[in-house]
Amino acid sequence: MNLSLYSLPSSPLHPQPLLTSVPASISWAAPSTELATSSRCVSIQMSIPARSPFQTSMALVIQPRNLAKTPLWNCAGIAAISVMKMLNIRSVGLSISLEKGLPLGSGLGSSAASAAAAAVAVNEIFGGRLSASDLVLAGLESESKVSGYHADNVAPAIMGGFVLIRSYNPLELIPLKFPNEKDLFFVLVNPEFEAPTKKMRAALPTEITMSHHVWNCSQAGALVASVLHGDLKGLGTALSSDKIVEPRRAPLIPGMDAVKKAAIEAGAFGCTISGAGPTAVAITDDEERGREIGIRMVEAFMEDGNLKASVVVKMLDRVGARLVCGIPRS
Repeated sequence: MNLSLYSLPSSPLHPQPLLTSVPASISWAAPSTELATSSRCVSIQMSIPARSPFQTSMALVIQPRNLAKTPLWNCAGIAAISVMKMLNIRSVGLSISLEKGLPLGSGLGSSAASAAAAAVAVNEIFGGRLSASDLVLAGLESESKVSGYHADNVAPAIMGGFVLIRSYNPLELIPLKFPNEKDLFFVLVNPEFEAPTKKMRAALPTEITMSHHVWNCSQAGALVASVLHGDLKGLGTALSSDKIVEPRRAPLIPGMDAVKKAAIEAGAFGCTISGAGPTAVAITDDEERGREIGIRMVEAFMEDGNLKASVVVKMLDRVGARLVCGIPRS
């Protein structure tokens, strides 16, 4: 995700332009540890036009066209306004042009990616005074109006790597450091199928058995331990062992069970549904092997689900949202 920002000549209210980069994210409902991976591109061009004092306004030009263009209902606009309020910036306006390269409704945190991009960009262009937690709070305000109050995607998109969300009140985020000497690749297979978040949430049980609760808590603990130790086999086993969410959602995505089986047979350490779906995600330690796994998963979607699918293999993004460079105003 790349953000190109163009501003007026440097001053406290008209700082120099910036270019930042933000990863998309994958979330697992259970076990509930969130992570970020590098992704396809979402770009934002931001400018600071002359405005009347104490007036904050925003204009959005958006691709794809079915995204909301009203700032108060667009993820990027909401997050940008939230950061400006935190910084007490009220005498300038923003104009944002957003072009997304992530599929919508895919389970890859598309809305959170826009929110994170805008939050980080606005913070950087006004001096970078806010902490990562503050930026996550701005992203949460955006997510709450679009997809619900959850940091599943926006926290790792901003912070990178694995992030454990311990509490929302107060917000407590725990970064889980995956060993630098270990490689981790994600095989992301996105079928041509709509899996509305509302529908996928409605499929979840309102009550669970004690045995399933104990099992999933055990897998969540194993997942955290595996991340910290760089144990890919343990990580794959934990993320593949959900007994609460995946069993309800997988039948709603044609071919998903076959796709998971194909990934494991092709050598993946584990496979599950990314977020609410329909994207399937598998993990491996080798990029070339990841491509082979992806081919098998795409074939399974077609053979068992009659769905076309695309695949990308991406390495774990350990950094998250970051400043890349400045761009001179044309």
